Amino acid sequence: MDGANRTTVTEFILLGFPGSPSLRLPLFVTFLSVYLLSFTGNTLIIFIVLMDSTLQTPMYIFLGNLSFLEIWYTTATVPKLLATCLSRVVAISVPGCIAQLYFFFSMGATECILLAAMAYDRYVAICSPLRYSLLMNGQICLKLSAGSWVGGFFATLLPTILISHLNFCGPQKINHFFCDSDPIFKLSCSDTFFVEALSYTCSSAVILSSFLLTLSSYGSIVATVVRLSSREARKKTFSTCASHLTVVTIYYGTIIFAYVRPPAKYNFTIGKVVSVFYCVLTPLVNPLVYTLRNQEVKKAFRKFLVRKAFFFTRVIEKF
Repeated sequence: MDGANRTTVTEFILLGFPGSPSLRLPLFVTFLSVYLLSFTGNTLIIFIVLMDSTLQTPMYIFLGNLSFLEIWYTTATVPKLLATCLSRVVAISVPGCIAQLYFFFSMGATECILLAAMAYDRYVAICSPLRYSLLMNGQICLKLSAGSWVGGFFATLLPTILISHLNFCGPQKINHFFCDSDPIFKLSCSDTFFVEALSYTCSSAVILSSFLLTLSSYGSIVATVVRLSSREARKKTFSTCASHLTVVTIYYGTIIFAYVRPPAKYNFTIGKVVSVFYCVLTPLVNPLVYTLRNQEVKKAFRKFLVRKAFFFTRVIEKF
């Protein structure tokens, strides 16, 4: 394209999900309900972990980090998703789009690393219980948690910087409900081969390395559990990490399908549907799984309710 005829794009238009206007309100209510449930559930987990001294262990410190991450992970994308359900024209500035892309992918990378750290924690607890206090003490747990955040935000920094230097001269419509990388590449009038290859390499490296570490940890756990002589002991031991395994399976299954594939194979319609799973549904699964399947969390939650009920009873009696 002739440089003199280029018009620099200053904002993008998010198209969201196409369809009948009559479906927009039901979609809005559905996505809003899931978002609010996810936000409330993850906030409640953070509060319980902070308030209950019996949950001040590495496993629940990791869980608190994961819940905090899920809150911001959904907040980075869901507001624009809700906006596309209510309006046909949802604009986002180019810098705002790049910022959304950076925070979304950084928190996604952080979650991958954090899930691998949580798998390692379960591996040490089950396969080397006598050395657990040495291999996974509070200091090591905090270092792994901090390393997950730093590593996640650093891993996506260079691709984002390169994306921010791309030229956009029209069209300006993003066929998605948030600023995902592939739709942005399609809109650039610059040569995107290098940045696409780098983004694909970085995302594949983070996802596959953390997935393999998680897989190896659970492989060792399964091998250890199978060797236990008591059937009841096997059941009890495996139940301690069943909830984590559920979250891992759902999350890695969707992001591997979405991002560990050649850029040329991207399908916008399928991409948007899959994005709903890891942007909206997976963060809701986290609090549901950990509260419904974890006896310690349920016990701490019941204790919290009893304390609040006692407090309000005393307040009412004073009046």
